Amino acid sequence: QVQLVESGGGLVQAGGSLRLSCALSGHSFTPRAMSWFRQAPGKGREFVARILWSTGATYSADFVKGRFTISRDSAKNTVYLQMNSLKPEDTAAYFCKVQATNFQDYWGQGTQVTVSS
Repeated sequence: QVQLVESGGGLVQAGGSLRLSCALSGHSFTPRAMSWFRQAPGKGREFVARILWSTGATYSADFVKGRFTISRDSAKNTVYLQMNSLKPEDTAAYFCKVQATNFQDYWGQGTQVTVSS
């Protein structure tokens, strides 16, 4: 059974940093890509960043460029999201997603990030 476990969320002041982790286990495939999404209260889920597993190429939403960095540790089957210069509007539940080579998606349960002003 594929499992994605996010960690690293919490409460931080504006301007602070957090590092989210997402560990993949129980899979029998090599990931095609892993991504981070977020969902603020009362809003839809939005894309944050993606990393291609084979090449490490990354793509980020415009609103996080220069502040958030996605990376991976292939040996640990883990993807990270380093978040710097956090703003109150970054407050959301952050979700990890893995896309398998057959393009099937699996989601984690999410980790809460709260940024106080």
